[in-house]
Amino acid sequence: MKHSIVIAEAGVNHNGSIDMAKRLIEAAAEAKVDYVKFQTFKAEKLVTKDAVQAEYQHKNSEAETQYAMLKKLQLSEEQHKELIMHCKRCGVKFLSTAFDFDSITFLHDLKLRLWKIPSGEITNYPYLKRIAQYGEPVILSTGMSTIDDITAAIKALCINGLKKEQITLLHCTTQYPTPMQDVNLRAMLTLRDEFGVSVGYSDHTRGIEVPIAAVALGAEVIEKHFTLDRSLPGPDHKASLEPDELKAMVDAIRNIEQAMGDGVKRVSESEKENIAVARKSIVAAKKIQKGEVLTEDNITVKRPGTGISPMRWEEIIGTKAIRDFAVDELIEL
Repeated sequence: MKHSIVIAEAGVNHNGSIDMAKRLIEAAAEAKVDYVKFQTFKAEKLVTKDAVQAEYQHKNSEAETQYAMLKKLQLSEEQHKELIMHCKRCGVKFLSTAFDFDSITFLHDLKLRLWKIPSGEITNYPYLKRIAQYGEPVILSTGMSTIDDITAAIKALCINGLKKEQITLLHCTTQYPTPMQDVNLRAMLTLRDEFGVSVGYSDHTRGIEVPIAAVALGAEVIEKHFTLDRSLPGPDHKASLEPDELKAMVDAIRNIEQAMGDGVKRVSESEKENIAVARKSIVAAKKIQKGEVLTEDNITVKRPGTGISPMRWEEIIGTKAIRDFAVDELIEL
């Protein structure tokens, strides 16, 4: 059974509170995800002081600029280490996305050995180069990207030390929440076929059905934002799952993984007992005397399927009864 990696994106939904961040970790562990992911950045290295917010950020944040918003949401290096220890205690893996060079160096020093590159950095050549030089696996989100953008990003990673087979591409639509008509889930398969790499899906829709569908289509990684409470202030809460929804998503994904099987059409163990009950046999439609010719008038087909298969109908028609048969009795040869 294939196991899709589920990344619960806590992101900045801790609202700058280490206690809330720990509660997010506990909720992620309870949902049995593989990773809980945060964001590592220093606001002054990420945005200019007057960079405007995206529309969804402006609607859901009290800050006037991206810088003011992000300044309240950054985690210190000591808080990162505290959260890593809490993840270990809770039995879930820690992951974070770096948004600047200092944060890349810091995460490398933490020896996470896995990089999650967000959609916004896919055209950031120096950033891609720095991460590629570590030679460690990369999960690359492709929101807001064309095939040409992705081709250039993969080239940048590979010429700077990464092997192509170390790259997983996540189809993504960078809108919070994403309208269903903009999901274009089949594009995930296009990425797989075009680039010959593992693929997955980073979801920003409301609800859980699209990530589940992505797993059914072959997603090897699923990323989904979650929060303790969607009504909390902050840029990403509104487009996030609450803990019970996150758990329902993971449970459904694990069920789908089992249901996918190996693709070989066979009689399953659980259905074998129902063959005799559900299929039919050739039976007497009326009383038949020994030596009487079997015709379409005196035989018919009924359950159970413990006698002669109706697939032998033409073979049976025209033969003679080997003995007397009562109505509904299974015909024997």
